[in-house]
Formats: sequence, structure tokens, C-alpha cells
Amino acid sequence: MSGEHAGKTALVLAGGGSLGAVQVGMLQALVESGVQVDMVVGSSVGAINGAYFAARPHEQGVEELAALWLALRSEDVFPIHAFTTLKSLLMGHNHIAQADALARLLRNKLPVARIEQTELPLHIVATDLLTGKEALLSSGSLVEALLASSAIPLVFPHQVIEGQALMDGSVASNTPIASAVELGAERLLVLPTGFGCTSPGVPERMVSLALHTLNLLSMWQLARDVEHYQSRAVIHVVTPLCPLAVSVFDFSATAELLRRARTHTLHWMEQGGLETQGVPHTLRPHHH
Repeated sequence: MSGEHAGKTALVLAGGGSLGAVQVGMLQALVESGVQVDMVVGSSVGAINGAYFAARPHEQGVEELAALWLALRSEDVFPIHAFTTLKSLLMGHNHIAQADALARLLRNKLPVARIEQTELPLHIVATDLLTGKEALLSSGSLVEALLASSAIPLVFPHQVIEGQALMDGSVASNTPIASAVELGAERLLVLPTGFGCTSPGVPERMVSLALHTLNLLSMWQLARDVEHYQSRAVIHVVTPLCPLAVSVFDFSATAELLRRARTHTLHWMEQGGLETQGVPHTLRPHHH
């Protein structure tokens, strides 16, 4: 995939909360190695990372994205407090928090305002709240599309775009392999976020549990989709970090995740990762 390659290549980025930092480390390694792609397809946090990369698909852009992640704290994305949660419940809202903090962050940091302004074609996956089907957003406001793709059910309010009620893309397709194939990609480079395979216990906070649950579902979904679509496209899945004890709600380990993911991905490529296909064993349920 470095240099000449046959057919369109899609970079496919999965969701995974704070583990999205893993994808940035992967991107650092891929750009450093000269890997090139023709389009970007992302869901949830993968859509956010994918949007930045599609706008600035080079080393400087990836380093800017890494710096953005290093400055992030949980409060910047999930400003959830007991008072606001209680207020939402008492008022009968169908969510416990507003996405204002995330919206401000995106408006301030994204290099472009509209999806069609990115250097590489960008496609963002959300979920139709009424049907559960994938909704592919390929033009329009970038911030609105990303807020829809990352609208965690019960946590953030859904978004309405052109009359369609949309929520987190992870519900329909956390790793949008199907969308990439339907868009004409013949080769897919999938960047999963992985999961906390050595996490010490059950997440205690509501948001953390919601993210953890979506993350687990996505691992099963990813394995299923790779097996289903491998007859229609060449699919390479970058192996995620393992063992991993970081929660999808924990933004304190970003520097370590970036470092480990970059090193791990460089090693994966040196070992012929871009010639391998199938589902890495570290993405299947396992114990340590």
C-alpha cells in the first residue's frame, strides 16, 4: 500500500472513546512509512480523527492531531456533573448531557468547516435513530456531521440533519467497512481502537459503561464485517494494542497510547502487516 497500489484504498477508522488516541499513533506510523490512501471513512471518534486526517493528510497534520489529543481532558468532551444529570432526568430529557463542549472543541480545532473541503474524500457514518441503518454523510457542515456520528445514546442529544434524526455511528457500524466497500474501495486499511482487555473491573460511571458497551459490541461487529466483506475487498486490519488496561473514558493515558501505537504499528508493518488479511486475534474476546 506504500507507493503503487491497485484500486481505491480506503482508510477506515473505528470508534472507541478515549482509545481514539491509539489511531493517532497508528496514523503517525503510516504517514512516516509513506502509506497513501484515496478516501477516509470514519465512525464516532474515528470520524473525528478521520476528518482531521482527511483535511491534512501529511506528517504535520498528524502531529497537530496528536497535539490536540495530548491537550484533551475528559471534561473537554464529557462535562457531566451530578447537577446537570439530575436536571436532565427531572426535565424528562432523553439524554444526560449537552454536546456543547465537544462542539466548541471541533469548531476551534478543525482545519475546515465543510466535509467537501477536505483534501481527501471524507465520509462520516452516523446511525438513523428510527431505523438503525447507517447514514453516510459526505457533504455539509463538518461539525454537525461529527456531532451526529459521536452522539452516544442516552448521553448526548441526537442531531437532526436534513430532517433525519441521527445518533452515534457506533450503533449501526462502529467500523464502517460496509460503507467503504459500497463507496467503491477495493482495498481497506482498518484502524481499530481495540478494547481494555486487561481492565480491572466493570466501569462504574454511566457514560463510561455506555462507551464500554458500545466498544465491546464494535469488536464483534468488526470481526463479522471483515469476514463478510473479505471476498469483495482486500482488508488489512492494523492490530490494536494488547494488553490494554485503559478505559474508553480515560484521557490521562494519551501520551502512552500514542507512543505505544506508533511503535507497535511500525513493527506491524515491518513484519508484513500490509500483506496480511483477516481479523487479528487481539480483536477477538480473550483473557490474560
